[in-house]
Amino acid sequence: MRQLLLLKSFFVLTIFSFGQSSDYRKLIKKADSLYKSKEYMNSGYAYSEAFKSNGWEGTLTDRYNAACSWALANYSDSSFSQLQRIATRENYINYVHISIDPDLNSLHTDRRWKPLLEMIKNNKDKAEATLNKPLASLLDSIFVQDQKYRQQISRIEKKFGWKSKETQDHWKIIHRTDSSNLAKVKTILDEYGWLGPDLVGAQGNSTLFLVIQHSDQATQEKYLPMIREAVKNRKASGADLALLEDRVALGKGKRQVYGSQVSKDLRANKYYVRPLENPENVDKRRSQVGLPPLRDYVSNWGIIWDVEQYKKDLPLIEQREKSKRN
Repeated sequence: MRQLLLLKSFFVLTIFSFGQSSDYRKLIKKADSLYKSKEYMNSGYAYSEAFKSNGWEGTLTDRYNAACSWALANYSDSSFSQLQRIATRENYINYVHISIDPDLNSLHTDRRWKPLLEMIKNNKDKAEATLNKPLASLLDSIFVQDQKYRQQISRIEKKFGWKSKETQDHWKIIHRTDSSNLAKVKTILDEYGWLGPDLVGAQGNSTLFLVIQHSDQATQEKYLPMIREAVKNRKASGADLALLEDRVALGKGKRQVYGSQVSKDLRANKYYVRPLENPENVDKRRSQVGLPPLRDYVSNWGIIWDVEQYKKDLPLIEQREKSKRN
């Protein structure tokens, strides 16, 4: 469902729209919280309660996330029920993501897994019939490489420790992969410009941003104007732009605008929001680009957002960031 570097819902690219009751939203929030606490069975039941409260309707994203909770709880029937529903009724197309999602690993040996993937692959092929297939296929493979090793890092860190040789060696693999992916993406961008979903699909479009986001400061600054223009032309999302704006600002020693960048204080062993401009109004800015409230976002790292406390802590946070740069 959710990862530290990215939210799974970021990759669930088609959303079924309907009126959501307040009970539904509360129950979905409860289900998400239980997932983060690794109470997977209770999370699955909370998702079911949410769907029931809303006439058994649910967004594609919520049903996918429910399937993840059920799979992690080893309730394969319930997981397949959700996945088959979004594949048949809502034409779920994100074949690449579901194929490598570690939350669903327990389903891979089930006889229903391959037919489900075939159905999703067919959905994808139909939806993307008019795309630039070679470029879309290349970007799909880049996405797999980008995510494959990152999905392993938390397990390695937990087993061996943040500063261990095993963890550092794994980060070297990630950096080498990032370098290879970046060379391919730069070739695409320099030749074609920023390609929208109409040419490379929603997944391919997101992969372009993902690789630039993981690149060095100079590369991010080089392509930032291109992404800004792409957002104006509706070829990229405002949420993607906001994440990159924050990274570039912090790289220049400035404060971020949307609060998207989080770091870890190794001495205190806890995460914090990196220097943020005008924290009182951050949710207004986030809402304008389609990002959720900061309180919900930072809860993925176990951060409890308190704007008044943050303002008190900000000088220390900026001092910490400055010492890291030096």
